[in-house]
Amino acid sequence: MRLLFAGLFALAAVSAPLSARADTSIIKSPGDHPQYRFEAEPHGLVGFGGPFDRGRADLGAGFRGTINIVDHGFIKKINDSVGISFGADLFFRNTTIYIPVAMQWNFWLTEHWSVFGEPGVGFVANGGRGVVHPAFSLGGRYHFNERISLTMRIGYPAFAIGVSFFL
Repeated sequence: MRLLFAGLFALAAVSAPLSARADTSIIKSPGDHPQYRFEAEPHGLVGFGGPFDRGRADLGAGFRGTINIVDHGFIKKINDSVGISFGADLFFRNTTIYIPVAMQWNFWLTEHWSVFGEPGVGFVANGGRGVVHPAFSLGGRYHFNERISLTMRIGYPAFAIGVSFFL
């Protein structure tokens, strides 16, 4: 019985039609990206630098919002855009609140992939004292469709993974 089942499974696997579709490059098509004014991104965090104890990561959750201010970015021959990103992150172990503000420069590579860089600053509130830290992140998005993507960001001072909604 097992041999019959394995044979039927193998037959079904090799006779099923396979369709492959390559992702279409859009980097050389300025403006060929989702049209949106605001990107809303709830996310989970792992803090590892700056306001966090050395050698001890801190978990957290937060929200990042980005206002799209330049639809055709700094390089006119490629598909880029620029936004102002801001938000609030809460790290649980030390009850630290981190408020980042950054420029987000997006590069729309394919229909499903985009990447970005974010230079900026972050204000840290912890125990009644406030400190300003430099902030820099690199990120990438996998776009499920024009309105929703999985977003990953790594940089100083944290790693974040969340879902972006393009409104």
